[in-house]
Amino acid sequence: MKVTTATVLQPFKALTSWFQRPARRPAPMTTMEWVRLAPQLTNEIEPDDALIDYLVQNPDVTKVDRIPVDSPAVRALRDSGVVLVVPLVSQGELIGLLNLGPRRSDQGYSWHDRRLLSTLSSQAATALRVAQLAHQERIEALERERLAHELRVAGSIQQMLLPQHLPELDGWTTAAHYQPARAVGGDFYDFIETPDGRLVIVVADVSDKGIPAALLMASTRMIVRAAATRSNDPGEILASANAELAKEIPAGMFVTVFCGILDPQTGHLQYANAGHTLPYRRTCEQVNRLHATGFPLGLFPEVEYDTFETTIQPGECLLFLSDGMTEAHNPSGKMFGDGLLGDALLNYHHGQELLDHLLAELAEFTGPDWEQEDDVTLLTLRRMEEDNA
Repeated sequence: MKVTTATVLQPFKALTSWFQRPARRPAPMTTMEWVRLAPQLTNEIEPDDALIDYLVQNPDVTKVDRIPVDSPAVRALRDSGVVLVVPLVSQGELIGLLNLGPRRSDQGYSWHDRRLLSTLSSQAATALRVAQLAHQERIEALERERLAHELRVAGSIQQMLLPQHLPELDGWTTAAHYQPARAVGGDFYDFIETPDGRLVIVVADVSDKGIPAALLMASTRMIVRAAATRSNDPGEILASANAELAKEIPAGMFVTVFCGILDPQTGHLQYANAGHTLPYRRTCEQVNRLHATGFPLGLFPEVEYDTFETTIQPGECLLFLSDGMTEAHNPSGKMFGDGLLGDALLNYHHGQELLDHLLAELAEFTGPDWEQEDDVTLLTLRRMEEDNA
């Protein structure tokens, strides 16, 4: 990963080193007495400072009083008494400076001194670059670990928002499956029991994926639940929820929702649809759809939704779903579509058995290397035959 000059210079500030003279070093070997700390250079060099470009283009050991540019960094070097700067340049970037003050002796820096410093700078630049890359990799690894942990927590919280137990209805069997495409998803389903014994059924799909979809999913769930306490009509529930969502929903996002209210005693079902995938109905003779249309929630502030009615007869089965299954692609690009769903409904009547079969069909269709494109939500309700109720 390429590290910019600003990023490099900020943690390392103006890189300085202090070499202590060995106690028994011979007098002529005084090269390592050079370096002293320049306290005024503890602040980072600004990335647009002219000194940076000059030193990148002239990476040799340089006397400060001969630097032909004027900048805040150059003035700071001079005010601090720095005599020589040794640029540490790697891959065309200035990643640090070695700043040298006057020698303790009265002698100036010799040609041999400057040659040694030049050799030292190339080795130091390489070592510093390696250290920077290792440090950056460690930071990125920690960030990935933190994000992964947060996503796991968010996924757990989202799972808690889904029904923890399916409703137990006399004469009905239920089953559900939820499989997000990522750690968190935008699909959700919900059951809301009303005081008069009816059951509100909600299946929804938020556009987009990941954290934004999960946040909107949680907000939509709360809004729909609140609307369901104020009305016993699915169309009115969707219209109320839409009015709330349209006020603050992020641009380009929307929510498709199917809302139904079932009377378990009679099988009477009222339902309305806000752009969601149509549910399947398996009668004793055929498979058809519960047709209802309407704009997804959040697109327009004032929308009305029609409410439809039907009666689920004994032996019939309903399958609610999101488009994550029907729009799944196999390696050749073909979509799963509606055909396999219809065939499965014709041959599998019971809730969990049906879902297991559908998931097996999906796995066979997409293959072992399938990368899930969208959340998959499946929900079935089956009214048992009167002899088995």
